[in-house]
Amino acid sequence: MRRTLAPLMLVVALVAAGCSDDSGTASVTTTPSDTTPESTTDLGPTTTAPEDAILEVALRCDPLDERACLLPWPNDAFTVPDDTTPTGRRLDIHPESTPMSAPGVHIDVTDQNRADGFSPGSTILALVPGLDMEVSGIAPSTDIGASLDADAPIVLLDTTAGERVPYWAELDAPAPAGDQLLMIHPAVSLPEGHRIVVGLRDLKSASGATLARSTAFQAALDNAPEPLERARAFRALIGALVDDGVGPGSLYLAWDFTVASAESLSGRVLHMRDQAYEELGDEAPEFTVTSSTESDGVRVVTGTFEVPNFLTGDGSPGNRFDLGADGLPARNADTPAYVAAFHCVVPTAPAAPAPGIVYGHGLLGSRFEVEALSFAAQIGLAVPCATDEIGMSTDDIGNLATILADLSNFDQQADRMQQGLLNQQFLGRLLNHPDGFASAPAFQAAAGSSVIAVGDTQFVGNSQGGILGGAASAISSEWSRVVLGVPGINYSLLLPRSSDWPQFQTIFDAAYTDPVDRVLALQLIQLLWDRGENNGYVQHLTTDPYPGIEPKEVLLVQAFGDHQVANVSTEVLARTIGAAVHRPALAPGRSNDVEPMWGIAALDPSAPGGSILVVWDFGTPAPPAVNLPPFEPDYGQDPHGAGSDEPLVLQQALTFLLTGALLDVCNGGPCTSTVLTD
Repeated sequence: MRRTLAPLMLVVALVAAGCSDDSGTASVTTTPSDTTPESTTDLGPTTTAPEDAILEVALRCDPLDERACLLPWPNDAFTVPDDTTPTGRRLDIHPESTPMSAPGVHIDVTDQNRADGFSPGSTILALVPGLDMEVSGIAPSTDIGASLDADAPIVLLDTTAGERVPYWAELDAPAPAGDQLLMIHPAVSLPEGHRIVVGLRDLKSASGATLARSTAFQAALDNAPEPLERARAFRALIGALVDDGVGPGSLYLAWDFTVASAESLSGRVLHMRDQAYEELGDEAPEFTVTSSTESDGVRVVTGTFEVPNFLTGDGSPGNRFDLGADGLPARNADTPAYVAAFHCVVPTAPAAPAPGIVYGHGLLGSRFEVEALSFAAQIGLAVPCATDEIGMSTDDIGNLATILADLSNFDQQADRMQQGLLNQQFLGRLLNHPDGFASAPAFQAAAGSSVIAVGDTQFVGNSQGGILGGAASAISSEWSRVVLGVPGINYSLLLPRSSDWPQFQTIFDAAYTDPVDRVLALQLIQLLWDRGENNGYVQHLTTDPYPGIEPKEVLLVQAFGDHQVANVSTEVLARTIGAAVHRPALAPGRSNDVEPMWGIAALDPSAPGGSILVVWDFGTPAPPAVNLPPFEPDYGQDPHGAGSDEPLVLQQALTFLLTGALLDVCNGGPCTSTVLTD
């Protein structure tokens, strides 16, 4: 929303009075100029903040950015102290500060306000009128390494770890001139529970003139007025930047925020998982085989299985969690079991029992997509099974249209996604337990022996299954190796870059007509999306596992120039889990990056175990360097699903899945394929 600006003294009065009520929008006056003079202000202490340095009352609107209430974002100005949370903070976003839909409904952030910090994949946002990215020297997606230069104009400082965070930045490409937010994307997930300080300095216009800071930020630098909490908090965050070599006189804007803790991000699913497994004990879930048919050397087996139900009603689209007094999902007393469906492709006469595979399907797809792995069953190498990734399955499409028109309902999708993660665990148990599928004739050879190698189940997820599969795997005790095909992390990052988005964007854009509100809206729902996708879990996937869970070995398979899951998203995932990349990743000249695969270590083939990224090049041009989708024909054919038709990709993936080793099917060179041009 656009706001009329008023003197900073009004902000002071409102903060002192507790301005999180409905008393109006706090704002300040901006005085434009071509240059920002060096500050001569006494900033006071620059290393240690006083006990009351943190805001005690959340702001309804932050006066630092005049364009919208929730700018700059993310921002501890929209949090309050809470000594019951791991971070000591809790979000307290005002209900009338959020983007408003065309019918006049603000996004309800009741559930977001239960979080103790912001998303580890937060896009950092501010409106900087007159900013020229190139003249300012801001690191783009093609030169992430420049973000860590000593004189970089944007500094992301992790004050908890005492180090800078790499990033790339861009102006919001779909927005009109004047409304293009500066969007800063961390190149690796922000560590859980850490405090991040953002510093923008020496920003320039196209003419090379230094952009002037606002009156509000100048007042913060001047400690005027004192003695309010935020002025003292500014002393602390400016002090952190000074200690890092960033002079206050160079600053255009600075603020700080707290990243959500592991408990806040994954606590609901882990609570559900622990309760469900405690009830299950050493048994197999209840299941029913409803059909078994043979064709082309495989047996297709379908049926249902029961999972503790934490959703309201029968758990169908439109239902959500009923949270207990502890803020955690409560078991549904009236409908205690969620009845999930399964679809399996089974070898009819394997030479030996074959390991099970839990399969994660594509965008808004279904369990039937597991039949893409029929080849593995035909040759007796695996028993692939899938259940719908509810919340983002075919059954959810109708409700998704309703949600996009009013994002206040997004918890319905996020909550079903979390139930879906639990459902996948129980499917894994059915493959692993002798009293599970192995006990049913449909999963046995003619002599009555099981075709399943009990206890050897692994996980494969493709596309959406690769975006949710890291989350399912991080909480799993049912499998140890994971193949994620064309995967990514952080839906709010990858959606605007995806060729899949426009078909949904028409509904979203009609509901949220302001271009700045659209970006903020995606950030608000990401706070809930984190609970069901990789963004909220993968810091515990390969290292620092959750209690009782073993770290996983992971193979990431990227399609260069992917039209649906942006390469930048896959590479953020790779950096976050510490994957090493097969090199050479690409042939010379194929990438537009200054340093392709920046920040991802080269794979040492002699090193055992670990996690790996392999880039497959199907001849598609390099993707756009901004947040726009690549469309045919300008960006060639979409390679997103091409790996399914490339025998070498399948050979490499299956070898890793069964042995944990990377088979170099590329003979020491970059991995290339001609399946799109044959």
